[in-house]
Amino acid sequence: MNLRVLILLLTTVLPGLGAMAISTFYLFPEWAALDKSYRNYERLAATGANIRDLSIAESAEVRHRINCFAEGIGVLVGGVIVAIGVHGCTLPKQP
Repeated sequence: MNLRVLILLLTTVLPGLGAMAISTFYLFPEWAALDKSYRNYERLAATGANIRDLSIAESAEVRHRINCFAEGIGVLVGGVIVAIGVHGCTLPKQP
């Protein structure tokens, strides 16, 4: 294996895959929490809860939405890093 390819694999592809894996690992529990929070807000709105309870439930839902967004961005950025590494590994040698 070419030294350049090995360096690219170790410095871009593997860290990118690691970032994708970690972000995905934290995304799924946060997604479940978002779903639970949304259902709680929907239930409170349907029962006619007071404005204080509704705003607390809405804040919890927004918090989980932001966390899901951030973890999703982590997955996408990890994918971009992997793509950069793979692209670098496939470039022809310079003369």
